[in-house]
Amino acid sequence: MEIQRFHHVAYRCRDARETVEWYRRHLGMDFVLAIAEDQVPSTKAPDPYMHVFLDAGGGNVLAFFELPNSPPMGRDGNTPAWVQHIAFKVGSVAELEAAKARLEADGIEVVGVTDHTIFRSIYFHDPNGHRLELAADTATPEQSKRLDEAKWAMLEEWSHTKRAPRHAAWMHEKEFVQVGTGA
Repeated sequence: MEIQRFHHVAYRCRDARETVEWYRRHLGMDFVLAIAEDQVPSTKAPDPYMHVFLDAGGGNVLAFFELPNSPPMGRDGNTPAWVQHIAFKVGSVAELEAAKARLEADGIEVVGVTDHTIFRSIYFHDPNGHRLELAADTATPEQSKRLDEAKWAMLEEWSHTKRAPRHAAWMHEKEFVQVGTGA
């Protein structure tokens, strides 16, 4: 078996119409499908829902469920708010900066531009409280190669120690970033 791409990734929303309109307006996603049922197909539970699907680019689909008979939306209180997010790739840092300006002009609070050495990103929230990220890759071939070569050793060390391995500490050391990126 070979995974080809995401068929869809689904999250909950407070209001399906508001969510579709927000993603169309702010992220340019097309509304591609709506499914509504009074019974959950997989469990046969009587639970009406609206399931909306948005084109996230590259054949990937972002979907949302509005569940009017369920308790209000919440989040996992044991997981820091910055952890759970949806990240979308954009084509360049210039596109990222333009998106930041548009979002802020529409009154949306944006964190960043954050420099992660191998990409830059901004963070903001949709009307449901989901944290979103737009990211523009900036890695040099050398940086990508170094990270690829270190990934298994990093995972192995983390598995045993639960401490951040130092294999990629260079990403946050100013000297390498300046030399490695030509900055």
